[in-house]
Amino acid sequence: MAKKTTSTTITRREFIKHTAVVSGGVALLPTLLSSCNDDNEDLLNYTGDFGFREGVASFDPSQSNVIIWTRYTPADNETGDATIRWEVAEDGGFATVKASGNLTATAANDYTVWTDVPALTAYKKYYYRFRNDQTRAESVVGETRTLPGNGQASSVKLAVVSCANYQAGLFNVYGAVAESDADAVVHLGDYIYEYGAGGYGTNGSTATLNRAHLPATEILSLSDYRTRYRQYRSDKQLQRVHQLKPFIAVWDDHEVTNDAYTDGAENHQANEGSFAQRKQFAQQVWHEYLPARVSDKTKIYRRFDLGGLANLLMLDTRLVGRNQQLNLGSYFSSTGAFNAAAFGSAWLNPTRTMLGTEQRSWLTAALAGSTAKWQVLGSQVLMGKMYIPAELLPLVAQLTSGATPALLTQYATVAAQLLAIKRRIAASDPTVTAAERARVETVLPYNLDAWDGYPAEREAILGAVGSGKKLVSLAGDTHNAWHSDLRTSSGTVVGMEFACSSVSSPGFEAFLGSDPTTIGAFEQLNTALINDLHYLDASHRGFVEVSFTATNATSTWKYVGGLATESTATTVGRTVTVS
Repeated sequence: MAKKTTSTTITRREFIKHTAVVSGGVALLPTLLSSCNDDNEDLLNYTGDFGFREGVASFDPSQSNVIIWTRYTPADNETGDATIRWEVAEDGGFATVKASGNLTATAANDYTVWTDVPALTAYKKYYYRFRNDQTRAESVVGETRTLPGNGQASSVKLAVVSCANYQAGLFNVYGAVAESDADAVVHLGDYIYEYGAGGYGTNGSTATLNRAHLPATEILSLSDYRTRYRQYRSDKQLQRVHQLKPFIAVWDDHEVTNDAYTDGAENHQANEGSFAQRKQFAQQVWHEYLPARVSDKTKIYRRFDLGGLANLLMLDTRLVGRNQQLNLGSYFSSTGAFNAAAFGSAWLNPTRTMLGTEQRSWLTAALAGSTAKWQVLGSQVLMGKMYIPAELLPLVAQLTSGATPALLTQYATVAAQLLAIKRRIAASDPTVTAAERARVETVLPYNLDAWDGYPAEREAILGAVGSGKKLVSLAGDTHNAWHSDLRTSSGTVVGMEFACSSVSSPGFEAFLGSDPTTIGAFEQLNTALINDLHYLDASHRGFVEVSFTATNATSTWKYVGGLATESTATTVGRTVTVS
């Protein structure tokens, strides 16, 4: 946290002189004041592109607190640390200032500053802003709100997002969320991507839109991570959603590097230095740009009470406790034979964990201790079981490595055969043979990076929910949208999963192509073959809007039209209400 200095008083005229306020709303572009100020003709002439270039943001709202954030870029001829004045008010004109103080922006924190503002009123909208009195630079005015207390709200609405790749296109999804009526934004990770310019996410529009990654190389150093965050936060639609909505965020793997686990990652090689050092850099910069109300910056799991309606439990399924992911390819012989016994022994090992002992104990206690009907997990990766017939696994692996028309046809043919068998079984067809039954009932998980790779721990969590409550998993990571039942090994459904698509990272359409018929068939086959899956969208970018009342949880999947041109218009893919 940036060092907080003694609060001082300045006149209202001095602070808001150049702040634009219109119709009770707030300006959407920052204002910078030059040295030409009639209050101080002797003010030094500061030069360069200085000011609050990354906008403002708020984080971790509670009934009484909210974190407010900004970053200051010093002037070329400004020396030393910068003193940043902050104010929080109950109105957009700052007539009623609730709290104020000073923060010190230093190079040690990349000139980011934040403070956790206390003693606020529950379920109330607030306005906030920052100013450097020395250079007369002012930030935009931000909006935020506190969470409701018990009985104060009949519903709470969240916008759920994940997976924003700057190179993949415009952040229209963020723009759409900014215009929504969500009370808060839940960001489930992959806020940035670590790849270099021309790497993952690059497409035909990247150069035209001038969205190649900075720095141009894969990010490894402290400076690299800071440069990448500054680039992402230069995006005007991301700035706008931060300006208008409080965020509740966790990291996933790409904030460090692809397929990370506690002490390593798929995308970290020995010649890239110490993984522990790289992880430390990544976590430090994450907190500089996405501050969270935690005492230990390596432990970001935490709880939010949504007005007594829902108990939101934000998890770290990636860095704090995760064992290395299993790799199905390791269990195939050179002849293509699958060693089911060896895989089963490793996969079902009861000690395998994504959470680690400490976080798991915290989570089970939090589930048991809450009386809210809706127990909501902010989990980076899918919790629902995505078990597919084993004979499809090699085809899926080949498709993700590089789809061809012949391979797509082969997949569709085999999947259609399996679907026909499954329908015959459902109809109690007596002619179904044992071999046919085995084809559809011999299933394996295809995504071992998700909860599917840690089934014993998932079972323990599903069993900890308790009677009278329902579990809701909010998940991201896959770049596709899903709705699934959460079912125990005994067959009991204890909740459901509402998983969002991505902000911009490509989904299944990256290898299926753009033909709606092909994509539609893939979606239908998967929902028919995967027992607990009710809905899949395999090609659109968007977010989930989920609301909770005392009796119902409603999820709406919303999608933008594309990423090549700026547009915040959305369409609804599906709405589900459960009670």
